[in-house]
Amino acid sequence: MDSLRSIEIFVQVVHHGSLSAAARKLGTSAASVSRQVSALEDSLGARLLNRTSRKLTLTEAGEAYFHHAEQILHHVDEATQSVTNLQRAPRGTLRVHSRILVGQLFIIPAIAEFLIAQPEIKIDLMLSNLSVDLVEQNIDVDIRIGKLSDSSLIAKRLTLSDRVVCASPAYLKRSPKIRQPQDLGAHNCLTYRLSKGNVQWRFMNGKGVTTDVPVNGSLQTDYGPALRTAALAGLGLALMPDWSVREDIERGTLVRLFPEFKASFLEFDNGVYAVYQRSRHMSAKVRLFVDHLTGLFDRS
Repeated sequence: MDSLRSIEIFVQVVHHGSLSAAARKLGTSAASVSRQVSALEDSLGARLLNRTSRKLTLTEAGEAYFHHAEQILHHVDEATQSVTNLQRAPRGTLRVHSRILVGQLFIIPAIAEFLIAQPEIKIDLMLSNLSVDLVEQNIDVDIRIGKLSDSSLIAKRLTLSDRVVCASPAYLKRSPKIRQPQDLGAHNCLTYRLSKGNVQWRFMNGKGVTTDVPVNGSLQTDYGPALRTAALAGLGLALMPDWSVREDIERGTLVRLFPEFKASFLEFDNGVYAVYQRSRHMSAKVRLFVDHLTGLFDRS
């Protein structure tokens, strides 16, 4: 930046024809301007200006340097203006990654609404249940479920989220009674593939005591919507985010079991978060999109 400042001072001297006029324009002293020009000449190993008591003239080297210096300052100004405009007026491509189920139910409809309101923005959306590296994969916003482990990122919670065990009335009618979590061993539990080991569902009672219950069934998948569809079809019980089956439970097409317990796979923090990189200058498009997602689940 010191070199750029010296270039700017040199260009101003040439434009104004004197050290004192350039100093007035730049709000500094003629002596300071003279030192900066001399330092620039020393760094280049060439004289740029012929100084007399009456006027300044460019040397041959000064002529060539002035031509390029003006272009450099012009490009820097354009670059600065471009970034400033991005900060003020949202435009360009926003790369978003989301977990599949929350993406299908909430993020895709939210994106449609957002793009209508922000016609200068384009969104590149990726849906998967894989963990992504925001820096390596150039992701602007990642929609995640659960606690954030990377302290270099910022996570804005979009909603609290509990998991609920649910099943269709038809399944419950034809199956053995379910009174407590330990009864699940006698039932067809539709499970989400977290690992290659045995699947357990974890329950916490009102006193904070946890119990791990081994479960198994005829369907295991890493695709959340398949569990909801299978549960609605009466195939068995599923452990689902409450927001994903809220309307089904309200309509009575699914029944929530164990309302007196908290349920999960391993961790009970299953909130939905918008995650983005930590930066002093958060771009307008990221800020607008995250703000748009805030309150999304309350509106749904």
